[in-house]
Amino acid sequence: MLSNSKTTFFSALALLIYISILSRNDSLHMKTLLQLRPLLITIGMFLGCTTYIAAQTVVNGQLIDAETKESVIGATVVIKGSTIGTTTDFDGNFKLETKETGPAVILFSYVGYQTIEQDIELGGTTDLGVIELLTDAVNLKEVNVIASVAVDRQTPVAVSTVDPEIIEEKLGNQEFPEVLKSSPGVFTTKQGGGFGDSRITLRGFGSENIAVTINGMPINDMENGAVYWSNWAGLSDVTRNMQVQRGLGATKLAIPSVGGTINILTRTTDAKLGGNIMVAGGNNNYKKTSFTVSTGLTEKKWAVTLSGSQSSGDGWVDGTNFEAYSYFANISKEFNANHSLALSIFGATQTHGQRRTQLPIETFEREGRRFNEDWGYLFGQQTNGRANFYSKPVITLNHYWNISSSSQLATTAYASFGRGGGIGGYGADQNFRTFRTGDGLIDFDRYYQENQEDIASNTVLVASMNDHDWYGLLSNFTTSISDKVTLTAGFDLRYYEGRHFQEITNLLGGQFYYDINKDVNEPIKIAREGDKVGFNNDGIVAWESVFAQAEFVNDPISAFVTVAFANNSKQRVDFFNYMPGNRTSEWVHDQTISAKGGANYNINDNHNVFFNTGFLQRPPMFNAVFRNFKNDVNDDAINEDIFTVEVGYGYRSTNVLANVNLYHTEWKNKSLIVALPPDFQTFANITGVDARHQGIEADVEVILSPRARITGSLSVGDWIWTDDVESIFFDQSQQPIDTLQLFIKDLKVGNAAQTTVAAGAQYEILSGLKLGVDYTFFSDLYADYDPSNRTDPEDREQAWRVPKYGLFDFSASYKFRIGSLDAYFNTKINNIFDEKYIADARDGIEHNQETALVYYSVGTTWSVSLKVDF
Repeated sequence: MLSNSKTTFFSALALLIYISILSRNDSLHMKTLLQLRPLLITIGMFLGCTTYIAAQTVVNGQLIDAETKESVIGATVVIKGSTIGTTTDFDGNFKLETKETGPAVILFSYVGYQTIEQDIELGGTTDLGVIELLTDAVNLKEVNVIASVAVDRQTPVAVSTVDPEIIEEKLGNQEFPEVLKSSPGVFTTKQGGGFGDSRITLRGFGSENIAVTINGMPINDMENGAVYWSNWAGLSDVTRNMQVQRGLGATKLAIPSVGGTINILTRTTDAKLGGNIMVAGGNNNYKKTSFTVSTGLTEKKWAVTLSGSQSSGDGWVDGTNFEAYSYFANISKEFNANHSLALSIFGATQTHGQRRTQLPIETFEREGRRFNEDWGYLFGQQTNGRANFYSKPVITLNHYWNISSSSQLATTAYASFGRGGGIGGYGADQNFRTFRTGDGLIDFDRYYQENQEDIASNTVLVASMNDHDWYGLLSNFTTSISDKVTLTAGFDLRYYEGRHFQEITNLLGGQFYYDINKDVNEPIKIAREGDKVGFNNDGIVAWESVFAQAEFVNDPISAFVTVAFANNSKQRVDFFNYMPGNRTSEWVHDQTISAKGGANYNINDNHNVFFNTGFLQRPPMFNAVFRNFKNDVNDDAINEDIFTVEVGYGYRSTNVLANVNLYHTEWKNKSLIVALPPDFQTFANITGVDARHQGIEADVEVILSPRARITGSLSVGDWIWTDDVESIFFDQSQQPIDTLQLFIKDLKVGNAAQTTVAAGAQYEILSGLKLGVDYTFFSDLYADYDPSNRTDPEDREQAWRVPKYGLFDFSASYKFRIGSLDAYFNTKINNIFDEKYIADARDGIEHNQETALVYYSVGTTWSVSLKVDF
């Protein structure tokens, strides 16, 4: 443990200088840092003045996980009934010093583990040796196997882990992905600012190219690969642990982990009787209440855990009010030492207003950052022109079978039933441009009046529904053929049926709506509220995959090889464009393979290096297979190929944890579909569109003292389109009908910051009272654009580069006692200095800020919460 006060002081001072250097070319950031400098210097001096106090009693030892035998880092060691305590370092070691003598009880605690009490006689030096902490959850080990959790200094991948304590302290009223924004390679924004509308990119890849799993269960949309975080509004309440595995990741499944894998583990069933209640509040009328109650594991080996929450608020952006309910239930039964079952149900129901329209910068400069043109008033009641509502319960049944001491079988059956969609305009003025109030809002009263006078509505509100039923079966068989080699094999089966249609929700004053020529079965449809208009089709996707992995562990070397084969089948059913008997397309089958492997070498107790490489294929997206929004099969749609290679280095000591890695990813045959002139109703493939994503990432965590630690991360990417593309399109008789050239060579990939920096400091002022400051910096963010639009050979200019920006966040947490109960107070302030920046941009014709369309940032937000355990 670092005990030299000068070392502590200069470490804090170095952090201050480091942050200042980051912004040396930005006067606004420098002004902000100058404002913060007195605070940081004061903290540094305070840390520096912490001197060694002679102690009559020294208690030391080491805390490890009882199952994995890994060190438990940051656990609390405290004398019961006092504020005298310390925390464990990166090796799980602790050293508690005090002047107290006599009998006492030492408490060992950490989030996710059962608290241990140990009687001790204070006085002199006592070595407690190795103390094993038991998990506070049932069947956690088995879930970790299914979820492919990466192990430090063993699994050869780049990984960042976020535990529930960090989620509680850092999330506040932010969106769930935003807790990851300090991880290397990660870029997150709130997009329009509506509840659940945030997005995340990893190494420059969007969610459709990031594998997201919950307890090992894939949740990427089966048709387009996207992840809609509003569907998982209550996930933060039940998340036990989250890993960001960058690059290939540790998952054995054949899933699209091009940028990486976000591996989320929810709570299972609590092993002990108890629970908690929590209340929270924040800016813009944010309110939240939640509870958890658990029976613990009974004598008859039953355990039940229930959890629920309700949240609501007005939203920081105008017109983005929301309300959400989440729920979680788990019932577990251990039949004997070999068999156990766990049934879980979790989900969320939410509705929220949205800001979906990006606007010119000058509009926000004039109207303010909160401005949202996608809402208005109807008869004095707030009415959203864009909104989202969804409910997605997920049911899982897990069976764990210990076949023998060396073989286990873990199987998960799951089902999900999504219901909901998005509200929007439909008809002659679907974007509501014609009638606006003086303050730029939609004049719904005027639309109502016009429709009422015309009897037939010209413009109405519709719900674009995306209902689905999703079933899956995932099984892992693991066997150890020796003490060094483990084999894993299994299958992943999924069936998905999505129902996509629009239905009128509000005629806005008219008595009906003429939906002309949208439905061949009824070319002139007189539609009323609840009737379907626009489109009505189903997407059916079946997925069958098998995988196998061999893993070798013999310290100092560990290695793995994984192969997977998948068959992806798609079918489309269209109720509007086809007559009965001809509505169902043929099945389209695509086969993919993936293979990856890697090795880690622990040079000694401090240093390790790793290497991994792999080849992945992903099948073409649903809309690439069925083009022109019909059942027309695109026979030329092909798999996308991804090749990646990565090397990394890690350093571990008692006080320092550091990693650095370099990656290179080549993405071949990205699917692009374009509409051909003159009618733009014929769609064709563009082939040979390739991209290269490569870069360097680093992260570090330093324990300055038992009460103080700092963190930092850096990622610098070079993400480009690698070649110009020329595609020749042929008709059915293989005669060329058109040629299209894309001039995209060396253009930067847009929509994600290619340079990110994060720094954080946390200090425990008093026992249980912790303060934290985090700084994140983003630059080289190029506006989003469609490469298929770059057809001018004279236009080689990069997309508009959004101005760089840096944000400061503050957090405080206090753990205390209310009688015999543990209580936790948390507060979080995001964007402390109300930094004004552009979070998302769409490139304009001139590739500059004047022609770009943007979302401005959310300003300062805050929340406070109080949780009591019982």
